[in-house]
Order: sequence, then C-alpha cells, then structure tokens
Amino acid sequence: MAVFLPYFYLVLAILFEVIATTSLKASDTLTRPVPTVIMLVSYLVCFVFMSLVMRWLPVGVTYALWSGLGIVLITLVAWYRFGEVLDGPALIGIGLIIAGIVVIQVFSRSSLHQ
Repeated sequence: MAVFLPYFYLVLAILFEVIATTSLKASDTLTRPVPTVIMLVSYLVCFVFMSLVMRWLPVGVTYALWSGLGIVLITLVAWYRFGEVLDGPALIGIGLIIAGIVVIQVFSRSSLHQ
C-alpha cells in the first residue's frame, strides 16, 4: 500500500464534501432539484472515500483532518461563491484550525507519515 493512498482518498472525501455543502446552500432549503441531487450524490461519494481512509487512519485523525480542511475550504468557497465575509475572530478561529491540522500532521504518531 502506498502511504499517500489514504491521503489521496481523504482529499477526494474533502472535495466531495465541499461540493456537497456548496450544493446544499445552492439548493435553497432543498427546493431546487439539481443542487439537491448534486448534494446527495456528493455526500454519498464523500462518505465512501471517508470509509476507505479509515482502513488506515484512526477515526479521530481522519475526522479532524476532514472536518478541519473542509471548514477552511468551504469558507473560501462561501467567500468566493456567495460573498460571505468573515470578521477577525472568525479568521483567527480558522487560523487555529489550520494550526491544529499542522500539529496533527507534524507531531502526531497517529498519522501514517511516521
């Protein structure tokens, strides 16, 4: 097994989660059929990839990376696509999320890189 494979699956899970969450917003409370279907399919694909990641990574590490990176990416998409703006405390919080991801990847023995 290549060490990068779980992380490749994790990236795909995150990307599909971002697509799903963006589509959820675009679905206008699930009243628009096309974004609603895209959301459902994307969440399904996301969780398939998440289940594959959990073959190699602990659930806590998987979820921390998935949710943390997902929050950062969906925030960027929301800013670009929907014009949502963050205040200073929100930006600090996102910075702390990124710092947490770095700590897990650099210092945790739960990750595959060690």
